[in-house]
Parts: sequence; C-alpha cells; structure tokens
Amino acid sequence: MNRINELINELNKIYDMKINYNKNYEMAFTHSSYINEQKNLLKHDSYERLEFLGDATLEISVSEYLYIKFPNFSEGQLTKIRASVVCEPSLVKQAKKLGFDKYIILGKGEEKIGGRNRPALLADIFESFLGALYLDKGLESVKNFLSKTLFKEIQDEDYSTFIDYKTILQEYISKEKLGVIEYKLISSIGPSHEKIFVSAIYIDEKKFGEGTAKTKKESEQIAAKLALQKLNFI
Repeated sequence: MNRINELINELNKIYDMKINYNKNYEMAFTHSSYINEQKNLLKHDSYERLEFLGDATLEISVSEYLYIKFPNFSEGQLTKIRASVVCEPSLVKQAKKLGFDKYIILGKGEEKIGGRNRPALLADIFESFLGALYLDKGLESVKNFLSKTLFKEIQDEDYSTFIDYKTILQEYISKEKLGVIEYKLISSIGPSHEKIFVSAIYIDEKKFGEGTAKTKKESEQIAAKLALQKLNFI
C-alpha cells in the first residue's frame, strides 16, 4: 500500500487529481505472478479485470476527444487516428512517462525475467489504472486525466497522413460553388529513387499554393491543405 500511496501523492501533486488510496488502485498495479505467490489473495485480485474496464473507458474517451477535435474528419480517418493513439507503443510511452513501471507489484520470478519492462504489461497497467480511476471518480475524471497526459500527445502529432485534403477541398468548393480545381505539376527534381515533386493548386484559375513532397500524390495533398488554410476552412 505504501508504494501505491506514494504514486497517488505524486499524481495528485503533478496533475491535481484529488484521489485517495483505495484497494482498486493497488489492484491496478498487481500482476498475477504476485497473486500466485500469495496464499491469502484470489486470482481476481490482479490488474486484469480493471484493465478490461480501462480499455473500454479509454476507447470512449479517445473517441469523444477525436470527434470534437477533428470535426471535418470522416469516420474512417477518426478510426485510423484512434488506433494510433490507443496502440501499445503509445500507451507504453504514457506508462513510462508517469513512472508506472516503478510501481508494478510482481512475483519474484516475473521480476527476475524483466517483466517490469515488458511493453504489453506496461500498456495493460496504464489501462488498468484508468479502470480504477473510473470506478473511483467516474468518466469525467478519466477524461480530465487523459487531457493532461495522452491527449497532449494527440495535439503534438501530425495526422496529415490520415487526412484526404483533396476530397475535403473538393467537397467544400462544390458546396460553396467557388469554381473548378486544377492541380499542375510544376517540377520533379532528382534521381528516380529520390525525386522531389512540386505541385500547384488553382481554383477558378487562381493559384492558391504549392506543395512539395516525395510523391506527386503527396505534393497535391499538401497543396490542397494550403488552399484550405487560405480559404480559412482549417
């Protein structure tokens, strides 16, 4: 309990969480290998059930955040971004940033083989902590915690690879009746394996920007993004 109390105090201090120790927080960090070595503990006293709950809590929280943050993205684009946010490497990164690895309660055997640093376990522990927080304080507290941790990563990431700017622009131009879109390849420089493409975008014969990239398709996407910015759409 003392170690988990230490973590809770640290989280309260850094993230202003206002949580107190309860058994679920300790359970969220308890691995089944430790349970197996104790005579007075049950199998269900490990983190696994809380991880199940935390996984669902994480998915709804991330889904809502993305839905609000990216109002012009399609369901497919949002799904791809969510997958990148809740994937194992992303959750491992958060668990390590929060120092969760130091507080996992392991059996002696699991400790010896380096279980504390297993990526799958660290990702699970992050989710099980969310499960414990949900039971203690509810969904809004989970979302508030994520806004100070995981969601900050979303703000820093470039998700342009998930966005079809050309389609968004085409739909906007058609809706507003702003004219005809035309893409022109301005140049392609360099050897075949290292070509750089520059594409310009014209709307109703007026140039709105140029995109530079390693493929013609990508350069057109960048040009479309610049046009959307000029039109104050994004």
